[in-house]
Formats: sequence, structure tokens, C-alpha cells
Amino acid sequence: MFNLTATENRARAGVLQTPHGDIQTPCFMNVATGGAIKGAVSAHDMADQLHTQVMLCNTYHLHVRPGDELVRDMGGLHNFTGWQGPILTDSGGFQVFSLAKLRNIKEEGVTFASHVNGARIFMGPEESMRIQHNLGSDIIMAFDECVANPAEYAYVEASCARTTRWLIRCMEELARLESSQALFGINQGGTYEDLRVAHMQEIAALDLPGYAIGGLAVGEPKEEMYRIVAAVEPHMPQHKPRYLMGVGTPGNLLEAVRLGIDMFDCVMPSRNARHGHLFTWQGVVNLNNKKYAQDKQPIDPTCACSTCTRYSRAYLRHLLKSGEGLAQRLLVMHNLHFYNTLMQHMRQHIAQGTFAQFHAQHVDVLDRRV
Repeated sequence: MFNLTATENRARAGVLQTPHGDIQTPCFMNVATGGAIKGAVSAHDMADQLHTQVMLCNTYHLHVRPGDELVRDMGGLHNFTGWQGPILTDSGGFQVFSLAKLRNIKEEGVTFASHVNGARIFMGPEESMRIQHNLGSDIIMAFDECVANPAEYAYVEASCARTTRWLIRCMEELARLESSQALFGINQGGTYEDLRVAHMQEIAALDLPGYAIGGLAVGEPKEEMYRIVAAVEPHMPQHKPRYLMGVGTPGNLLEAVRLGIDMFDCVMPSRNARHGHLFTWQGVVNLNNKKYAQDKQPIDPTCACSTCTRYSRAYLRHLLKSGEGLAQRLLVMHNLHFYNTLMQHMRQHIAQGTFAQFHAQHVDVLDRRV
């Protein structure tokens, strides 16, 4: 169940109830692709230090390794990983896009060559639902096709129709499994507004627990992404959670919340941290720069994370340049803390009716290099 608690123009704050706890929205879901966040960050770190609300895991990767049946036999992802909060699993549909050179799409589903050992893997809507059922996540995503941008209109139109057929098959399989997991449908349509709107209207009629916008942040300019979100949002059910998949930078999150989105995920905070790119309220700090070699300041003097309260930029840069594993952990901890704190501030400002000022103050600052 999803309840709106405050709105300011299109921006929304709400509460999404799940079997493993409530999710305050807007929220950022921390990406633990294979059941762990890269950078040696544990489930206990997420719970105790990072203000994490939701962990996101990858259906395809967990199916390949260690195997969804093994996870099921270990009591599901919550017992297997130690994370006791809400979990969302994607459907494997993004691999239709990301493994384009290793797959073949048909009406029945998609045949992959495993990125691990080249073994043949078939996944369709039914297989995706069964795998996610075995994983035991709270929120599961429909199996869809994410097309590249740009793509020919005729292909995108046909892909949208297939994605809808696959969604209906997901619903039917989930009913057969007698699962209580919340199924989110995914809107597709490339960068064509008419296809996006028509597809959103079509899947909204199915009255699912939530809806996502997929197929963006895959190489198109951010202005194109915002244009599509702005066009689709009015046709998304008002009292259902809205999820923009695979997005994005802090500035992207601020703008998308302004446009009415509730949920986000992205590997960016952890991936960028591992390469020394840190997000702060003043902009992006690149620790690789020599100017930080003797800098006694924390990454962000205003940040309360365990990294910023204990270590200097100089020390963290030394760890990074020396290839010390501790660097990855400390830097990932900071970036995830920053993202989750940013979402917390957005929720507070929407509740107070001051989000427009907060947006204007930070949207052009957070993504700039300092």
C-alpha cells in the first residue's frame, strides 16, 4: 500500500508499506547487484550507518551465481544477505539491453550467453517471476525489453506491445505462484512521447502495485530524459509509487523528484566512489587531483558520515592512489550516505513546502566539479 503524505506542485512525499518495513519516499535504493554493494559495504553498514531504506538486487546475476534455488533454500535474500529491510529485485530485462551482443529476443523470451562462462540461459516472463519468487524480494519488476536510444520508431512500437504482453504473462505466473510480492510494471517507448504515453496508459489500466519508467539514462542527453518523464508522469496513477530506473546523478534525482518521481536506483554512487569521485553539497570532488595530496579537510566538511568525521582528503587520496582496499570501503560509504541524506532532505522540504527553494539552490551545484 502506498500513501501520499505531502505534495508540492508535482513533487511528492509518501510511504510505501512492505512486509519488511515502510519506505519513506522519495527514496534512493542502494544497489547490491549480486547481494552485496561493491566496496566491502555490508548489510549492517547499510542499516546502522547509511540510512538505507531499500536494497536492490539483480535477478539475472543472482540466477547465474549462486543460483536462485540456492538462495531460496537459504531462506531468501533477507536471510542470505543479512539485510532485513525491504528488497527490490529487477527482472533481468535490463540484460536484454546490456548484453545485446550475447542475446536473442523472441516472443517467448530472451536467450542469453552467460557473462560468467558462456552457458546458454533462457529467461522469459515466467522464468523471471519464478526466479524473483525464489529470491523472496518484497518488490519485483516485470520482465521487459529495454531498447537502445535512439531506435527506429517501428521497432520501439513493436517492443512496447511485446513488453505489455510479457507484463500480462508476469501477472498470470505470479498468480499461479500465489505470491504476495508487489509487481511493478515498466513503461517503455524510447524517446517517443506518443509511444511512452500510450504505453503508460495501457499498463496503468492493469492496476498494478507500482509503476516504473525504464529505458532512460542509457546514453541520451539528460534533457531528453526529463522531457520523457515530464510527458509520462501525468499518466501514471496518482496513488501508486513511481520509479525511475537507473537514475542517476544528484542533480538528476532533484529534477526527477520535481517532476513527480518517488523511487530511484543507480550504481553511480558506489562506482564513482571506487574511482575517487565523491559527491558533496559543494559539487563533485575528484580525489585523484594532486591538489588534495595535503588537504586536511574531510571530503565534505558538512557531512556526518563515518568517513568524513574521521579522515582527511589527504589520507583518503593516499589510500586510493596506493590501491588500498580500505579506500573503496570508506569512499563508497561516503557516497551512499550522501545519496541517502539527499533524499532525506528532499522528503523534509516537500513536507515543509520548501522543495522549490531547495531544488533551485542545489540542482545546478551538486553535479559540478570542484
